[in-house]
Amino acid sequence: MNFALELIASASRWSRSHLSDIALAIMATLLVLFGPAINAWIQQRIGSLNFVFRTLLFVLICAVGYGLAMVFVTPWLAHGLNYFNNYTLAPVLLLLFFVIGMIADRS
Repeated sequence: MNFALELIASASRWSRSHLSDIALAIMATLLVLFGPAINAWIQQRIGSLNFVFRTLLFVLICAVGYGLAMVFVTPWLAHGLNYFNNYTLAPVLLLLFFVIGMIADRS
């Protein structure tokens, strides 16, 4: 039992040193998974506008919106994950990636 706890703590310490990269991977994966649904929702909302205006608005919303999400939400996610202690961070990350994998498999 002590070996398992030490293994979890070691994995958590290693993960903590790479938390910004892990958060970036999570955000990128979530945007890839939910991007088509977000794009469809945006297209539905702006579908009645003029073609040129609709296209420019769509590109602006997607490019700026996704870019801002990657730049600003990623540090918030890393900061939130940093609150977990060394005995919970690695299991939470494993569970999170498992859930993301299940969502990706269903898509």
